[in-house]
Amino acid sequence: MKNKPFEMCLLFDFYGEVLTEKQREVFDLYYNEDLSLAEISEHIGITRQGVRDSILRAEHTLRDLEDKLRLVARYGQIDLHAREIADSLRIAIGINNTKYRNVDLQATLARMEEHVKVITGDT
Repeated sequence: MKNKPFEMCLLFDFYGEVLTEKQREVFDLYYNEDLSLAEISEHIGITRQGVRDSILRAEHTLRDLEDKLRLVARYGQIDLHAREIADSLRIAIGINNTKYRNVDLQATLARMEEHVKVITGDT
């Protein structure tokens, strides 16, 4: 990923619970609240260097977990393929509606479309 804040937030969404409570708080303030190291330092009561170290340790932990588990990468692939399936289903539905008008096929395609909506989160 090229956008580090986006990458870190995505990794945090998947693996954030393994971080210590303090790391989660510092990480959230830095990446989600967009506070500076100095602002976090003042808010939490530790040095600016301590904040930086905590963020670096959290980033390392999150990246290490992704390297081992690949959940974020798999999620991206599943989402991509599910959307491609959804596009193909729309084409198949259109062909059936204009050319074949097969009721059984229409019902099957509709069920498939509902499953894809669940997977992709589209409603």
